[in-house]
Amino acid sequence: MVDTPKHPALITASVGLASFLYSVDWTIAAVALPHMQGTFSASADQIGWVITSYIVASALAIPASGWLSLRFGRKRVFMWAVTVFLIASVACGAANSLEVEVFARVVQGLGGAFLIPLSHAIILDTYPPDQQGKAMALWGMASVLGSFFGPTVGGFVTEYMTWRYIFYFNVPFGLLALAGAAVFLPETQRDPTRRLDWFGFLTLSLGIGSLQLMLDRGGQLDWFESWEIITEAFLAVLGFYMFNVHCLTAKQPFLDPRLLFKRTFFIGLMFAFIYGFVTTPPMVLMPSFLDQVRGYPIDTIGILQAPRGIGLFLAMVIGGRITGRVDPRIPIAIGLTLLAFSSWDMSNWTADVGEWELLWTNFLQGIGAGIILVPIQEIAFPSLEPHRRTEAAAVFNLVRSIGASIGVSGALAIFVRTSTVMHAQLAEHVTQYSRALQAPGAEAWGTGSVRGLAMLEREINLQAAIIAFTGDFWLFALVALGGLPLLLFIGRTARPRSKTEKAEAMMIAE
Repeated sequence: MVDTPKHPALITASVGLASFLYSVDWTIAAVALPHMQGTFSASADQIGWVITSYIVASALAIPASGWLSLRFGRKRVFMWAVTVFLIASVACGAANSLEVEVFARVVQGLGGAFLIPLSHAIILDTYPPDQQGKAMALWGMASVLGSFFGPTVGGFVTEYMTWRYIFYFNVPFGLLALAGAAVFLPETQRDPTRRLDWFGFLTLSLGIGSLQLMLDRGGQLDWFESWEIITEAFLAVLGFYMFNVHCLTAKQPFLDPRLLFKRTFFIGLMFAFIYGFVTTPPMVLMPSFLDQVRGYPIDTIGILQAPRGIGLFLAMVIGGRITGRVDPRIPIAIGLTLLAFSSWDMSNWTADVGEWELLWTNFLQGIGAGIILVPIQEIAFPSLEPHRRTEAAAVFNLVRSIGASIGVSGALAIFVRTSTVMHAQLAEHVTQYSRALQAPGAEAWGTGSVRGLAMLEREINLQAAIIAFTGDFWLFALVALGGLPLLLFIGRTARPRSKTEKAEAMMIAE
């Protein structure tokens, strides 16, 4: 039971602001990665931990939100989540080493993960059924706007202040959300006897954590030539095996395996994995591409990233309007095609790519990402019983986050490997007898001076980086196209019958 809320608008503003901060931190840090890489003297794959640690920690924590809410009370858990998120944000900004930064991002992800599912439940309990659809749409816009503002704000803050302030930015707004929750949010009844399946939670954490460590450190340690990578791979397999066996045999498992027997939900999870894999890594790679290859200042990089947020916002609005009116397979096909086409175009970029092409490809990426998220959920959730949808939303988010973290780690590992190999291959052809170096006007590029060698090294690094970037973009195009055949296995889906169901279809997995 929940006390009758007296100030629904202020409650919505408080939980919406907290949700906004959580979603902003998915994208705002990506723009600052090149500057953070210099601060921490990190390699390209190492700095990716700043993103993947946040994603993985959030994914692991989300399924526990329901138990914490019932065990300790929703208001108390929400306020603690905001508090932990803010403390971790300060630690992220103050970190002086990559290890401290990654640890702080893990804690920030653990705290922030509870904000979305708890806010979802708070909105449903705050409004009567006839007003829930409108309220959830307003709250859900906070997540979309976070993705919209994140890159642009992050670019300007990093350029004119320092990257540390992208995390300090959370503090005043987080305190405002915390004060609003403390004053206006009613508490729920607690169930002290409620138990958490700790064995399932810990084995799942072991599997996902070991897998992520293996992917993050594999390129640096030459993969299975290292005993650390072999150990992490063994622990990942062991963790997933024990988790699956436990879920199939326990009376009240951490996640109900029967959800996977629902065909449309299982296909929805496959789309969720693809969605995370092809939409998150480009946000991490693009700032580095614009910085290393094109040489743009960080504030310009933020502006060039803004079309992705605009496209995402417009597509989410369109997706909300067509939900229940058109076959969800149509927007999914359109979205995957747009993602594949834009990634394919990006795979043909050179060092001279212009601003217009950067803008419209980012815009198409946003349109493609935004237009498929609602139909994927429209396919996945209506086939489930209402009492299973909260747990199903946790599984959906978990799979999407795993796809995103594997995509980021894999893309960075491929980038480092490809750029290293291509640097070696290109350098083999640079000698004093090369025709290009003997051409008129190429005297400054000669191998007989330190300046000439430095210029050659810079150009080889540039060309190797371009080949590596475009290879990653080509991979994203192939994965997006690979999702299209899954549409053949989807039948006609049940359409939302009310405005509330329509809103839940839009926002349940945000």
